Order: sequence, then C-alpha cells, then structure tokens
Amino acid sequence: MRILANENFPEEAVTALRKRKHDVAWIRTEAPGSSDQEVFNRACMETRLIVTFDKDFGELAFRSKLPAVCGIVLFRISAPSAVHVARIAVAVLESRSDWAGNFAVVEDHRIRMRSLPTPAGSSEQRTF
Repeated sequence: MRILANENFPEEAVTALRKRKHDVAWIRTEAPGSSDQEVFNRACMETRLIVTFDKDFGELAFRSKLPAVCGIVLFRISAPSAVHVARIAVAVLESRSDWAGNFAVVEDHRIRMRSLPTPAGSSEQRTF
C-alpha cells in the first residue's frame, strides 16, 4: 500500500507499516511544515493514502471538491502510546483494500467511511 503519513503521525506507526512492506512517505522527514493543501496535493499526485490525526483534512477534501484517488484515513482513537497507535494503524489499514476515493474516520470501535467527491460532486456515506 502507498501511504503518505502526515507530520503528526507517530514514528512508531510509520516504522511498523514499513516493516510490513508498505511504501510509506512521511511528511515529518520529507517535507516538514507542509500545508494541509500541499500534503493533499502530493498524496493525489503520487496516488497515496493519507493517514493523519488532523481533522482539517476532511474539510479540505470536501471543500476542494477534487476527486481524490488517494483517500484519507483520519485516526480519532485513544492513543495511550505510540506503540498502541502503531498496532491499531497496521491492523486497520490491512483490514481493507477500498481506502482509495474515501474519507475514513477510525475510532476506537468503528470505522466510518464516506466517498470523496467525484467529478459530478456526488457522495455517499457508509458505516462499517
């Protein structure tokens, strides 16, 4: 899986995903200080899934009305440690293959998904 980890994503989670052979680019080391729009643009250009704790990405994706081939996964989980976040991130991201084109919110006991805007601007909401 091609992933773009936002600056706020823990190093332990990035390392765990890389150990599982995922192609993970990390904003903290590759482009620190990038704006949310720059991160979003890079993910779309490189066809990467954004993983983040920054809830502004949802608003950005829907406000921009750009078709997102990348997908966004917003983690809203209790995070007692970076190791816990790493374990959850690996389990969640490897549990499905339909992240592209969706905005997902990962909570402690559920994953909510909503289709990102298509060129026609349509969207649907699904809860899993």
